[in-house]
Amino acid sequence: MNNIHPLAVVHPDAKLGDGNIIGPFCVIDGDVEIGDNNRLLSHVTLHQGLRMGNGNEVFPGASLATKPQDLKYKGERTYCIIGDNNSIRENVTISRGTASKGKTVIGNGNLMMEDMHIAHDCVVGDECVIGASTKVAGEITIDSYAIISACVLFHQFMRIGSYVMVQGGCRLPMDIPPFVTIGKEPARYCGLNIVGLRRRGFSEERINLIHDAYRIYYSAAIKNDALNEIRALGASPDLDYIITFIENSKRGIIRG
Repeated sequence: MNNIHPLAVVHPDAKLGDGNIIGPFCVIDGDVEIGDNNRLLSHVTLHQGLRMGNGNEVFPGASLATKPQDLKYKGERTYCIIGDNNSIRENVTISRGTASKGKTVIGNGNLMMEDMHIAHDCVVGDECVIGASTKVAGEITIDSYAIISACVLFHQFMRIGSYVMVQGGCRLPMDIPPFVTIGKEPARYCGLNIVGLRRRGFSEERINLIHDAYRIYYSAAIKNDALNEIRALGASPDLDYIITFIENSKRGIIRG
């Protein structure tokens, strides 16, 4: 049984699972589907096209699956898909997709701090932390376990690798490869996210191998030669991830 406050408005076409708590002044539109045991505290708006999993906690003022802030959007049916056990804090806004990809996707176990925005057609992995007032432009991919501080501005079409740490207030126009720390002004590579990697159980051997890879890459004059040198370090899923990330980058890798 769901606990729906009498001052909440739930469209008759919305589909709710079981054990949800819908607080006062929440509004749930039609064409919304949510799973079980979600909690909407108050003044939360769930717009059409939202598909939410289980165990999420959504704080006052959040607005999910909003109409994309993209002039090319012409009202086509698109979606915002949110997984399980996310904490979505006050005044967070997440747009649904456009015809470009058709959906915005948020994984599981993420913390999205107050007043941050995720635009249309983004993909966010699992267990990321995105700080207060950070703005994620359209069609950005954030891999799992990324930690992004407050007031960061991301340019559209970027990709952010796993296990990164991004300093607050950065303005970022280029892709951020995995395992690194980004900071300063203008933003640039500042070494490995060693604390974060250790907290995630990375051995010193793995950390040293990743460090060797970035030492080669950021000291090389010719980046293709650097990738060949990294391959020569040996077989490793971490090295494969770094190499593939760099080779597939469309915006270019952030400078050292």
